[in-house]
Amino acid sequence: MSAEGTWNLSIRTPVGKIHAVVDLHRQDGVLTGTARRDGEEVPLTGVVLDGDRLTWTQAVTKPLRLNLAFDVTIDGDTLAGTSRAGRMPASKVTGERRTATEDRS
Repeated sequence: MSAEGTWNLSIRTPVGKIHAVVDLHRQDGVLTGTARRDGEEVPLTGVVLDGDRLTWTQAVTKPLRLNLAFDVTIDGDTLAGTSRAGRMPASKVTGERRTATEDRS
């Protein structure tokens, strides 16, 4: 299972739907990445791919300062799972891997 690539994420939060872009790649055999949204780019930490299950954490400052923990399952070029900020209820996450055509645009 490959998680590498650029993913368009949609996160359903209590304050509405949030869209983000996650870039994942291997560097020296380690899966790393970044997330972008509203001009903010943050590194992903603790990125782990175990079979089809992908987990990572990230800190954001917009719209609030939050530490987010993602737990998703990859199925080909789609993913689905949850994102959790501390003790808040989990938010539903869905995503699609961008095609090479989308990456050039």
